[in-house]
Amino acid sequence: MTDASMNRRSILSIAAATTLVGSGLPTAPAKAADTATSDEFGGIRFCLNTSTVRGQELTITEQVDLAASSGYDAIEPWVRDLVAYKEAGGSLPDLRKRIEDSGITVESAIGFAQWIVDDDDQRRKGLEQARSDMELLKSIGGKRIAAPPVGATKEAGPALPVIAKRYADLLNVGAEVGVTPELELWGFSKTLSRLGELAYVATEAGHPDACVLPDVYHIYKGGSDFAGLAMIEASRMPAFHMNDYPANPPWETIGDADRVYPGDGIAPLDDIISLLHRNGFRGYFSLELFNRDYWKQPASEVATTGLRKMKAAVRKALA
Repeated sequence: MTDASMNRRSILSIAAATTLVGSGLPTAPAKAADTATSDEFGGIRFCLNTSTVRGQELTITEQVDLAASSGYDAIEPWVRDLVAYKEAGGSLPDLRKRIEDSGITVESAIGFAQWIVDDDDQRRKGLEQARSDMELLKSIGGKRIAAPPVGATKEAGPALPVIAKRYADLLNVGAEVGVTPELELWGFSKTLSRLGELAYVATEAGHPDACVLPDVYHIYKGGSDFAGLAMIEASRMPAFHMNDYPANPPWETIGDADRVYPGDGIAPLDDIISLLHRNGFRGYFSLELFNRDYWKQPASEVATTGLRKMKAAVRKALA
């Protein structure tokens, strides 16, 4: 990041904080943001997945302002918030300009198109939904979108070679639009819950854009060993959902809402981060939490605390 961009971010952070005050949202203390560059974190950068502040019910513009003013490099919005913004009469070009002026980028996004299901008609509609989501995302400068196994979670889904073909179909749609779908791990799912399954499907898709979206919590929930991350090419992990998990509840019953800030749980973050970095990971750690207690707190407090703890975890692992 250049000095000019840092100065621009400082100015925009003040403006964003003013906007948050105007909307009735508490703002973070002036010294909360860590202005260290990615060089100080081995090239790793930091992203805010907006599920982390979902309970505060911010609009997409407030989410952008929050990510920028808190010091994040990027934002990972949910497509449904973009849809709500558009349906309410919001201007997508204006939103794109707001994002660009803030100094952050849209490295990933969260969507739920049913691209994996067996029903041909449902899958066709899923691909149409994926195209629509990607086009919406592209209009604001988005680069990638999560592709979780929606519709194949309660029962074991198709055979892995079939899933690979369907992921290739989804990748082809993404190539046409200009947004890359990231094969996402869901540890609670009956399909694509383990790292080996994720690696197999991404490999057998045989597509140059194939990539994966792992998650600390979901790897644990799915029962895979974190050492398996060494088997996935780091350049194929442009984003990685960062979080932690407590000792209780145990993995059999732990849920999304039990995730905690990095460093506040028992996940072997030192090992995970150092392994990823040794293997060449230089992507974005995206803070993804669904903690109901955090949702009751000021959004600025949650965002700045999460970023501070992510950076502390990376510093510690790379020391």
